Amino acid sequence: MTPDQNGPERASAILARLDRLPGTRHLWLLVTLLSLGGVFEFYDLFMTAYVIPGLMKAGLLTNVAVSIFGGPALFVAATFSGLFIGTFAFGYVADKYGRRAIFTYSMLWYCAATLIMAFQNTGLGVSLWRLIAGVGIGVELVTIDTYISELVPKAMRGRAFALNQTVQFCVVPIVAFIAYLLVPISPFGFDGWRWVVLIGSIGALFVWFIRRAVPESPRWLINQGRLDEAEAVTGVIENRIVADLGGAPLPTPASHAVEKGEPRGRLGEIFERPYRSRTIMLMVFQFFQTFGYYGFAAWVPTLIAQQVGIKLGASLLYSFIIAIANPFGPLLAIGFADKFERKWQLVGAACCIGIFGMLFASQTTMPWLILFGILITLSNNVLSYSFHSYQTELFPTRVRARAVGFTYSLSRVSAIFASFIIAFFLQLGGTKGVFTLIAFAMAVVVVAIGGWGPRTRGRELEEISG
Repeated sequence: MTPDQNGPERASAILARLDRLPGTRHLWLLVTLLSLGGVFEFYDLFMTAYVIPGLMKAGLLTNVAVSIFGGPALFVAATFSGLFIGTFAFGYVADKYGRRAIFTYSMLWYCAATLIMAFQNTGLGVSLWRLIAGVGIGVELVTIDTYISELVPKAMRGRAFALNQTVQFCVVPIVAFIAYLLVPISPFGFDGWRWVVLIGSIGALFVWFIRRAVPESPRWLINQGRLDEAEAVTGVIENRIVADLGGAPLPTPASHAVEKGEPRGRLGEIFERPYRSRTIMLMVFQFFQTFGYYGFAAWVPTLIAQQVGIKLGASLLYSFIIAIANPFGPLLAIGFADKFERKWQLVGAACCIGIFGMLFASQTTMPWLILFGILITLSNNVLSYSFHSYQTELFPTRVRARAVGFTYSLSRVSAIFASFIIAFFLQLGGTKGVFTLIAFAMAVVVVAIGGWGPRTRGRELEEISG
């Protein structure tokens, strides 16, 4: 095929048209649809902690001899090992085959694996299919972040990710409530944990409806040299936004940067200038942020029970109250997401996690524990929204999914070990010991992001990537 001699000019024009779009109903609908796909992935991810009691009750995790830490640890390790494989080994597939295709097939992958897991009758079978499902979830996490960053204009990237996280985190209290209702019982003679798992697999029923409504990323199409398709997709988006505006004309496109370098990226590129320092910064961030996020979210019932001396069963109710706060962190962030630099939002959230964590550890009454637990949860989810946005802004389209998958995989590695490390600190120093560890991890996050993070607010993706 003869190269398009006007390719750079055409690409620049398409990108300019995308970045000048106002944030109307149609763009928010696209973000919401992608986020709804992510809801099932979040359901599948967060159900891990809630189905373990049911698996233990059914005797499926009590005789898994291959795990030196016992059956539950194997199940959790299988989840995060799958996530690691998905983000590290298969993060590149969205760069190679397209955002739309991988969004679709990774969702079908983990829904199918979860469905099969629901019918397993051995601990090893459950853990194996949990690992396989985790691979699909890991790929989906990377793809959704990449997809959203490329579809929305620069002026609304922060708010788009805040909405994305708000929608996805709404499922956390839902899965907790469903598990509370179903895990202790066996409707129609079918174990309750299996019902919880089956509900998570119904996302496959919605995937084709979402796929039909969401277009391929014009930026990815440009990167593949498919400029005619990129123009067609951009034209459809423009027409629908004009309809949202009641026929009013769109702003005039300005000049726009285009990406330099070869259209096909390679993983080694993220360790070359100018991306090397960004890659190392995100690797450090991802490894340590897990201690703050999962260190609290996964251990909050135990931490509450130890802090005030109540039974673990009673602490689950208070943990559920805290869990309800999950969607409100990114929901609040919609108001400031595009008004401040993303790096300083990350730094601020990390500082709040450290401060509120130490205050949580010094409380002895339930109202104050719940208050600071809610504040930690809100801070954690502001951190989550902002880094999901930030990490996609730092790399070019040709390696965006690869880079996000590689750096994000470090959080999966640390998550595998974090629970054991936190358990050690809990035994050694109680709740104060745990939050001292978390405060240290958040200090590392502050130094890494604050010291080496570049500006991204209101800048073109192609400009940021250099």
